[in-house]
Amino acid sequence: MSRRRGRAAAGEPRNLLQAVLAQPGRLPELLAGFALRHNGPRAARTVARLRAEMPDADASALGAAVIARGTRATVAEGAFVGGPFLVFIPVAFCAALLRQARTVMELAAVTGLDPTAPERAAELLVLQGVYPDTESAARALTADPGGAGTQSAGPVPRSRWAVLVGVTLRMARLLGLLTTAEESRGSRLRAWLVRIGQWALLVAVLAVGMVVPLVWMPYMAVSYRKATRRLLARAADSYLLHVPPPERRRTASRLDPGALAGVVRVLSSVLVPVGVVLLVVFADVRTAGGRWPALLVGLAAASAAVGAWWHLRRRRGAGREGTAAAGR
Repeated sequence: MSRRRGRAAAGEPRNLLQAVLAQPGRLPELLAGFALRHNGPRAARTVARLRAEMPDADASALGAAVIARGTRATVAEGAFVGGPFLVFIPVAFCAALLRQARTVMELAAVTGLDPTAPERAAELLVLQGVYPDTESAARALTADPGGAGTQSAGPVPRSRWAVLVGVTLRMARLLGLLTTAEESRGSRLRAWLVRIGQWALLVAVLAVGMVVPLVWMPYMAVSYRKATRRLLARAADSYLLHVPPPERRRTASRLDPGALAGVVRVLSSVLVPVGVVLLVVFADVRTAGGRWPALLVGLAAASAAVGAWWHLRRRRGAGREGTAAAGR
């Protein structure tokens, strides 16, 4: 039973993505409703356990612990994408969005609010910048999906591929990974330059990630961490919860285990394609009468193998976490 629960938790982002692809214009509303149903009860249990672990902590300390855990979990949920497995970006985005939403609901629970109440879904939409106030967000959540007049509704693209691309870009904005010109601070020219810079960096990382599978991970980890901290800071302010900002390390004498593990993973992903290139060159491997086709085939195969290996490790880790959570 517990193993089944772990697999169900790991499959939630895919279930949400399927619902979103069926109604792409209602992405934020579907996300908020899904998070309320699936993550609201978990948020209540998590905060209850945290209170038991920290009996002398006040709301501020509990909130700081929730934000720290939620940020780490969002990075872990969303940052695994690389090589040919860049096709999993929408699934990773869904996982990160759900984890962000769960952390927001945990902050609400810390202040004594019910994380399973419908108001939490409306508040989430406001914090994400989808609606200006909870009243309009609540109306959108209860609106007829087939009716018109919802703020987030829009024309449905013709092809499923276009739907997926549009949904992925909108999820990136909800996550805070991409900003529009209106959201950027400063002059209009500066806002557009910032946006162009974001896209250029994203395209460059994608291009490199097709050859070196895990180069994508540190870029996404930094982006997720910054965006999640901004969202949770807004949530803490909204719930009148004073949480001190995370302390910055002043010395480099102590290594962050998470950062060190990320460096090791990226270096290992770099060594794999380098090894493939050396093998093809020194063994004089040729495909279709040339060395370049052999290099391309070898790099694609190595990238797929590394991506598959890390994907399987993540699925096993998600299953173990679900089993441990169910056993508590």
